[in-house]
Amino acid sequence: MKPAPSLRERLDATVLTLREQGIDTTPRVGVVLGSGLGGFGDTLSGVVKVPYAELPHLAASTVIGHSGNFCFGTAGGVPVACMQGRIHLYEGHSVDAVVHGVRTMARLGVQCVLLTNAAGGLEPSWSPGDLMAVTDHLNLTGQSPLLGPNDPALGVRFVDMSRAYDPELLKILEGVSVAASIPLRTGVYAGLLGPSYETPAEVRMLRFLGAQAVGMSTVLEVLALRHMGVRVAALSCITNLAAGISATLLDHAEVEATARRRRDALVSLLSGWIAEVGVREASA
Repeated sequence: MKPAPSLRERLDATVLTLREQGIDTTPRVGVVLGSGLGGFGDTLSGVVKVPYAELPHLAASTVIGHSGNFCFGTAGGVPVACMQGRIHLYEGHSVDAVVHGVRTMARLGVQCVLLTNAAGGLEPSWSPGDLMAVTDHLNLTGQSPLLGPNDPALGVRFVDMSRAYDPELLKILEGVSVAASIPLRTGVYAGLLGPSYETPAEVRMLRFLGAQAVGMSTVLEVLALRHMGVRVAALSCITNLAAGISATLLDHAEVEATARRRRDALVSLLSGWIAEVGVREASA
C-alpha cells in the first residue's frame, strides 16, 4: 500500500495546482477573512479566484459567510494572497485540514499574515461592531497542528509563542487605525471548538482567564504560521456580546450582519496595513 503523502508533499501538491492555474506571483502578504468579512477579497486589483474545492488537500468551506476561495491580486501595489473564508474544526475536519490554507500561503512565500475573525465580546462596555487587535490568545480547542512528526524543513519542533502576535505588525495596525480615525481596541482572543456558542458560565470563566473576545477559529492558524516562521497579526470584529452579557439570544445572522456593517472600516484597515507592511518588507 502506498504511504500517505507527508505534510510537505500535500502542501507542494496544492502549490503546484495553483501554479498550473496561472498563479505565478509570490505574494508578500497574506490575509484570512472570517465570517461576513470576505468582501475585502473582491477589492484586490487584478484579482484571480481559485475555489478551495479545486485544490488538492484543501477542503471546501460549508459555513454561511465563508465563500471558500483563494484570491490573488494586489492591494496598494503589494502582492497579496487572500483566503475568503476558512475551514473550522466544528465542520468535522482534521486539524491539518483546518490550517492547510495558511500553510499553503507560507509555502507560497508569504512572510506576514493578518487573520480576521468574527468574535463575541466579553467586555460589557463594548458594543457589536467594535474592532479589536489581538495581542495574545487562549487555545481552548484541545487541538494543535503541531502534533505528530515534525518536518524540520517546515519549522522547528518546539515553537516559541512568546510573541505569537508580532508587536511591530500590531503597531502598524494601530497606526493605520489612528490615521483612518477608526477606533481599535486591543485584547486577548479565546479560541474554542464550537459550533455552539458559549454558556453564560463559560463566558464568566473566559473573562476570569483574561480574554476580551471569544471565537471558533484563528488560534490553530497562528500556531501553524508561527511554526513556519511567518509573522502574524489578527483582527477581531466584535459581532455580538457573549451569552450572559447580551440581552438577546445569539444568532449567526446577527454575526454576519454586524460584520457586513463594518465592511468599509475593515477594508480601510486592511488596505492601510498591507500598504505599510509592503513598504517595510520591501526596504528590509
